[in-house]
Amino acid sequence: MATNLLRLTLPPPSSLHFRPGKLLDAKFSKRIFLRHRRSRFRRHCSKPSFLVSNSIEITTQSSTIESEKSVASDDDDKPILLDVSGMMCGGCVARVKSVLMSDDRVASAVVNMLTETAAVRLKPEVVEAMAEEDAGESLAERLTESGFEAKRRVSGMGVAENVKKWKEMVSKKEELLVKSRNRVAFAWTLVALCCGSHTSHILHSLGIHIAHGGVWDLLHNSYVKGGLAVGALLGPGRDLLFDGIKAFGKRSPNMNSLVGLGSMAAFAISLISLVNPELEWDASFFEEPVMLLGFVLLGRSLEERAKLKASSDMNELLSLISTQSRLVITPSDNNTAADSVLSSDSVCINVPVDEIRVGDSLLVLPGETFPVDGNVLAGRSVVDESMLTGESLPVYKEEGCSVSAGTINWDGPLRIEASSTGSNSTISKIVKMVEDAQGNAAPVQRLADAIAGPFVYTIMSLSAVTFAFWYYVGSHIFPDVLLNDIAGPDGDPLALSIKLAVDVLVVSCPCALGLATPTAILIGTSLGAKRGYLIRGGDVLERLASIDCIALDKTGTLTEGRPIVSGVGSLIYEEKEVLKLAAAVEKTATHPIAKAIVNEALALNLETPETRGQLTEPGFGTLAEIDGRLVAVGALEWVSNRFHKKNDSSDVVKLESYLDHKLSSSSLTSRYSKTVVYVGREGEGIIGAIAISDCLRKDAEFTVARLQEKGIKTVLLSGDREGAVATVAKNVGIESESTNYSLSPDKKFEFISNLQSSGHRVAMVGDGINDAPSLAQADVGIALKIEAQENAASNAASVILVRNKLSHVVDALSLAQATMSKVYQNLAWAIAYNVISIPIAAGVLLPQYDFAMTPSLSGGLMALSSIFVVSNSLLLQLHKSETSGNS
Repeated sequence: MATNLLRLTLPPPSSLHFRPGKLLDAKFSKRIFLRHRRSRFRRHCSKPSFLVSNSIEITTQSSTIESEKSVASDDDDKPILLDVSGMMCGGCVARVKSVLMSDDRVASAVVNMLTETAAVRLKPEVVEAMAEEDAGESLAERLTESGFEAKRRVSGMGVAENVKKWKEMVSKKEELLVKSRNRVAFAWTLVALCCGSHTSHILHSLGIHIAHGGVWDLLHNSYVKGGLAVGALLGPGRDLLFDGIKAFGKRSPNMNSLVGLGSMAAFAISLISLVNPELEWDASFFEEPVMLLGFVLLGRSLEERAKLKASSDMNELLSLISTQSRLVITPSDNNTAADSVLSSDSVCINVPVDEIRVGDSLLVLPGETFPVDGNVLAGRSVVDESMLTGESLPVYKEEGCSVSAGTINWDGPLRIEASSTGSNSTISKIVKMVEDAQGNAAPVQRLADAIAGPFVYTIMSLSAVTFAFWYYVGSHIFPDVLLNDIAGPDGDPLALSIKLAVDVLVVSCPCALGLATPTAILIGTSLGAKRGYLIRGGDVLERLASIDCIALDKTGTLTEGRPIVSGVGSLIYEEKEVLKLAAAVEKTATHPIAKAIVNEALALNLETPETRGQLTEPGFGTLAEIDGRLVAVGALEWVSNRFHKKNDSSDVVKLESYLDHKLSSSSLTSRYSKTVVYVGREGEGIIGAIAISDCLRKDAEFTVARLQEKGIKTVLLSGDREGAVATVAKNVGIESESTNYSLSPDKKFEFISNLQSSGHRVAMVGDGINDAPSLAQADVGIALKIEAQENAASNAASVILVRNKLSHVVDALSLAQATMSKVYQNLAWAIAYNVISIPIAAGVLLPQYDFAMTPSLSGGLMALSSIFVVSNSLLLQLHKSETSGNS
């Protein structure tokens, strides 16, 4: 007999695009074989929602929705990740991006200096024409040839490999920090010796005549100072100089190039002046390159330390991932009680987490971290779930309870069955999302990139202009400038010109520009993940910080999302009969209301009849065939429209009155949201109704009030009936004109679009499949993750509240605003510093105020500029939660 396919989808909104024939996620796709009643299904289903063909699958809307704002779920959309080393400043970042974008195959590229990562997206036609591995390898080779060692990161790496990679990077940074400290100690020893001669002058001016003769006279010798300068250049400054020269050779000069050029210029002029006294240059200032390198290396060391500290939150997340586990192998003929943690003939084997498969049995001892997500098979213990829930009190676990990877077993041994493993575990997904987020640059970063790109060449040109001006023009127009100490004891124009030119080279700081955005984004996203809100990148942070309107779903968002059946009514049948039919239809549905109906039937030990061809239309209801007749459960209008036979309106009113009377006599408080779903059957129309009650979240009223205090407009969007929605809106403090009810998913989508058209920047908060289109359309989609489950809402959202706390909407918004504030502060500082310091270094204050920098002072200021940016970003770690007492 021929089989037919029914495909269920909603009409696609214009901004969403569909990929026919490709199932994105098995959890949101169902294949149903139907052998009968093709014409009847066509008749009873809503016109735009069901298509009949000769295939055999039903696809719900969530499996095909994609959004440009969400992280793509298709392999084709995943970027190629490159590990890139050798980036020192914003100029390096701009150069790496330029090299990548110059390749015709590349559509876009994001470069992160802190994580040493480049995320590259290829053009669609390139993806189809060649293997991703080939493209990744060739791009890595191009970067390596340009002076930035790069290699393609292997996709699909296991948990152990990912943790190992990150730890190696941290270990490498720690080793560099140790070497940096050693170089600083060496450099400042040379600074002390080279500047020792000045000590005698200071002591003599104070009337202390002890620093003379012997060693002090030796330190006054220009040849000794020259030797110390050579030691500084070839000792602690060697790597810096060689890297700068190498960058010049690759035509991508960086910060090291500027510092190296300034140091070498000062040394070269001093050396020529020393060995050719007949030139009468009198320009011996060997102490300048020594002091310059001392300040620069000190600044680099402090900067590296700060950057290492900036990734501490990420390190803390990674410490929760276990790379080893105890696999329990039990003989098939084992007769030990099922609740025994470990039988006498069972074998425990230590294996890498990547080798664990779903269904494997694992032993977790007290004090150990759960390596995978799973369910408890045997044993009793308490588990520290603070990394997921934020609650400090441990949670009791016994047989049947679920556990999450990264949480800690405290008391007794537990035997668990793996439900999701490796990179699919909760903590691994969190870490992966944080890594991806830190690779997504905020749009404001474009400003820094635009400046940093040509920065080095611009500074070199300004330095040359500075030298030419003061040597050929300035010293003649303003002869008094030669009396300044910077011109030497004899007022040499050459010494003045060279020192000012070197000042310009070393005072400029592209590092501050390059660090301004990524350091704040790194700390902001890591801190958010640590506190339970995953933000998918700097672009999301920037949009979230500017939100002025937040739309809230009702069921599962303002309410707990754990509804219960509070009443069943029917004017024809017994209540249990109506409940049985409804439970049978909703048996495989995932909506919280469907679960409530099924759980109530189980609690009453009702035997549900078999169903055929179940179909779910998100936001409306569910339809199935029972004993040859179609049964529908859902919203009144939707259920009524499934069948030709219509009920008298008086019958529906009587049914509602009966339920209202039943609910009014119950013990449910006003904090419960009351929803009614209707049950209809072919040939009879509406046969009954089921009242569903769901308690408001404890933090719902606080969250709405706090958002309104911040000046953010709050609106309620729900598919529920008017009475239930109005009650919830009143309880949480949302005005009636901002309350919208009986909205289908496409109507919610349209409402969000209208808000955006009117000039609002909108965030949507939801939790279910019917919220996915709205979450994708909103400027920022925020999904509550209920019981650590993965769903269409979390796939479409750009912010995920892992701990399922509505009040975290306020915290995420506050963190985004604080992070972007730091970004703007950093950029303002970096730009203002260069705009002000470069003219001063070039001698603009010298004629009128007799003030000029020395190269060593310029180097010190340059180092402090970078340190300020990183330290300012680190202050984000002091950002406090606004809702700690209400979450």
